[in-house]
Amino acid sequence: MAKLQTLAVTATQAQLLRVLDRDGACIIADLLPQPLRDRIVEEVMPYVEQTRFGGDDFSGRKTRRTGALIARSPACRDLVTNPIILDAARAFLAPFTEKIILHLTQTIFIGPGEGAQPLHRDRLAWGNHLPRSIEPQFNTIWALTDFTAENGATRVVPGSHRWQDGQRATAGDQCQAEMRQGSVLVYSGSVIHSGGENRSKAVRMGLNLTYCLGWLRQEENQFLSCPPHIAQHLPQALQELLGYTMGNYALGYYSDPDQGLDNNAGVLPPERALGATPAAGNTLTD
Repeated sequence: MAKLQTLAVTATQAQLLRVLDRDGACIIADLLPQPLRDRIVEEVMPYVEQTRFGGDDFSGRKTRRTGALIARSPACRDLVTNPIILDAARAFLAPFTEKIILHLTQTIFIGPGEGAQPLHRDRLAWGNHLPRSIEPQFNTIWALTDFTAENGATRVVPGSHRWQDGQRATAGDQCQAEMRQGSVLVYSGSVIHSGGENRSKAVRMGLNLTYCLGWLRQEENQFLSCPPHIAQHLPQALQELLGYTMGNYALGYYSDPDQGLDNNAGVLPPERALGATPAAGNTLTD
């Protein structure tokens, strides 16, 4: 029977990366402090309550998915930049990119009576156009409530990140990411998984925060979800995660249509849109 490994919060980055390489997913127990969890729930609930249920079996007919969390939840910003997760994401994706960016922020509240979501790989956000040798994502689902087999804990197929396309998971290949509130499921963009069936009478509350290669398009458009007039007030590290920085030399500059072309105004690093000064090396004019 398939099983996910659970790591203690004291586990090293090397241990985490070894398990991800082997299984494609694991759980880190008790990484989210209770006060931060409570702040996140308090801040997102007004938006969740206004969110419609999904319109198909994939998005979930009894599931509410709410995004734009960097703009809406100051507490969520702290979680996105959790040093254990962020450092691991950078190390995990380092073979394929110089920089990573925030791919998606989304609460996933699975209501009672929701069926199991179809199994899938998150990398299919880009279709089948990325070579399988490239791992595009480092993903997390934070447990804002306990995740149990009864309430829809995420289904995972350990080891499926190494499977060939078309290989189908049997019941014996699957397990559920059962974990205490405050724990986090970490998984690659290539591992097969899905939301579970909620047979309980309570909502399963999860927070999906994912990171991707800096040269890929994000699933959640961060420039619209957190536009410059909001992003300009954020810490620089978070601005860069959103994509308000050069992704590489000549990757991500803009031209201000309201300025002339003097002083290289036609080739500007994104930081200028926030009224900020780019770090050394983050502009074509250095």
